[in-house]
Amino acid sequence: MNAPAAGPLATGTHTITVNGVDQRYQVHGAGPVCVAHSGGPGISWEYLRMPELERHLTMVYVEPVGTGGTGRLPKHPHGYTRELYSQCLDAVVDHLGVPKVHLLGHSHGGFVVQYHALHRPDRIAGIVLLYDSAPVTGPEHGAEAMGKVEEFAARHADHPGLPGVLAAFQSLSSLAGDEDMVAAIRGIMPAYFADYWGREGEFAPLRESVTGWYISGLDADLSPDLIDDRGTLGSLTVPALVVVGRHDVICGVRWAEELRHLIPRAELLVLEDSGHFGHLEQPSEFASAVAAFVTGD
Repeated sequence: MNAPAAGPLATGTHTITVNGVDQRYQVHGAGPVCVAHSGGPGISWEYLRMPELERHLTMVYVEPVGTGGTGRLPKHPHGYTRELYSQCLDAVVDHLGVPKVHLLGHSHGGFVVQYHALHRPDRIAGIVLLYDSAPVTGPEHGAEAMGKVEEFAARHADHPGLPGVLAAFQSLSSLAGDEDMVAAIRGIMPAYFADYWGREGEFAPLRESVTGWYISGLDADLSPDLIDDRGTLGSLTVPALVVVGRHDVICGVRWAEELRHLIPRAELLVLEDSGHFGHLEQPSEFASAVAAFVTGD
């Protein structure tokens, strides 16, 4: 068991209570405070750990409600909406006691962060709004992703691991529990890197260790929590950096460019040798760009 850390920004594990539910977060590094929200929904935060960025920033890694050591809702796996995640994120920011923080959202975490920036902007100094995210979910997003997966399959048609990856993608529509979630995450992971099989020695340990919890994507009334922020992102007033991997199959360059155009004065960074995990595939380039954005250097 992790011992509680002293002080809200001390290195280590912290737990607060939000609406009767435990909310845990982790602190590592030193410098300006950047609060990071991981993806999924339902994937454990550890994959998002960014040691290179921790050399420049105090990274606060939120364990999203329903995952890790954070509590679950009574209607688990339902009810995990962006509004709920934003409430929990707001409580963490309030607890930190810092006048302004930067926010970093990866994948589904990007959806949460952009919602938070639209609805609770007062304590945000700036956002790394999209780190492999998008302004919309639903059929349009799904069709784009399917096309990218087909391109991945064509590039690796002769690789013996390809059938397992494609089977894992097909399983996503029928997930029913935590074991299914973990199997799907590990199964699809090669498609989420620019060159997983070429760098398998580096990335296989992550694939073998990544964990997650099944989150249905339905609200408490069992309706889909669909997203389309294209009509509101123009109202953002905080600085934003959009980061995307050139080879990302799930939230690719199309969506990054759309976000850059929708958000006033947003900057765009395309990591040319990355897929969905630029902080792992090009850690120095990723950390340098994010740190420069945050510090203004």
